[in-house]
Amino acid sequence: MTIVWIYPFAQNQQNKDKLLDKKKAIEEEIAYYKKLLDETKKNKDLSLNQIVLLKNQITKREELIGGINDEIAGLDNKIFANNENIKRSNEQLNSMKNEYAELIYNSYKNRNSYDRIMLIFAAKDMNQAYSRIKYFQQYNEYLRRQVGLIQNTKKTITEKNRELEQQKLSKKELLLSSEKEKQKLAEEKATKDKNLKTLKQKEKELKSKLKKKEDEARILKKKIEAAIAAEINKSAVKSNKTVTSTTTVKNVLTPEEKVVSDNFMSNKGKLPWPVERGAITGSFGEHPHPVLDGIKVKNNGIDISTTIGASARAVLNGTVSSIVTITNNNTAVIIRHGEFFTVYSNLESVSVSKNQSVSIKQNIGVVYTNTDEGKTELHFEVWQGKVICNPAEWLAKR
Repeated sequence: MTIVWIYPFAQNQQNKDKLLDKKKAIEEEIAYYKKLLDETKKNKDLSLNQIVLLKNQITKREELIGGINDEIAGLDNKIFANNENIKRSNEQLNSMKNEYAELIYNSYKNRNSYDRIMLIFAAKDMNQAYSRIKYFQQYNEYLRRQVGLIQNTKKTITEKNRELEQQKLSKKELLLSSEKEKQKLAEEKATKDKNLKTLKQKEKELKSKLKKKEDEARILKKKIEAAIAAEINKSAVKSNKTVTSTTTVKNVLTPEEKVVSDNFMSNKGKLPWPVERGAITGSFGEHPHPVLDGIKVKNNGIDISTTIGASARAVLNGTVSSIVTITNNNTAVIIRHGEFFTVYSNLESVSVSKNQSVSIKQNIGVVYTNTDEGKTELHFEVWQGKVICNPAEWLAKR
């Protein structure tokens, strides 16, 4: 009797490694949000950015707890499977022991060597005698194998019991970890609710800041559109094409520009982030204001919070199409990549010039830090010709 242990070890290990990698990544993100929050807290006044960062941190904390719960569920399945395997193995072990006992008993009853010899000599011919000799040899060999099977099964059960104890210990540790994370989550939610209540009392101030941001967004949009129009004219001259009101960037691309454009398109979802490290604190499109009830905000790009002194960097090779000033503390760099344009706004200083070629991850300026709010935030946009795109769909996942 042979016991076959069927375990998808490689698959289980891969799943475990993925869970651990994901857990580590989430923990790093939470730690980064804490770092950004600590920077905002240096300012005595409560800011909207604190609320946004807290909400993001809470989301990540909930994701972390969900991952821990998945680990616990996976361990529960392994513990159950282990218990079932140990149960079956013990049953098989008892069966083998009983079978072995019976073999030993029969062997004891027929232990007389004289009887065996007589049985061999009583054979009708040499073939039968040989068969009887082989039978006794195989019988003894079977006994030895049975002893080996019993010993191996005992060893396997011991190992599985040890593994089971380790799994139970791991589950206990995960449960403790889950409880700690839930406590932190409750504290973060309480802080967020308290801050929300405080900020709601500053409605007039928040509306004023929102209007200022919307005004800056309109100015930036107009300047981007003007830069794109200028690029259409420039490409049209190179390709000897006539510009009309319906002419798009794609219509006038030169062969060289088309190569650059195709390269940008092929990197959708793989582009490096426009800052070395950051967290999205303003999503693309229209969505409710994080504090003001009944008010929606529209974002033509994404806002990425980063650390003080961080540099903005080009997401791919391209040419600086335009450098525009929005306010004294807000300069934007527009980089062309064939049909595509990437926009890096809210820079306090710029280290590139118009028509300059830039390479992937090249620093193009320093992100502005709002000391009143303790916020360092880059505004990033992606345009395909005259169409605004969701930048989050173009950047590599983190």
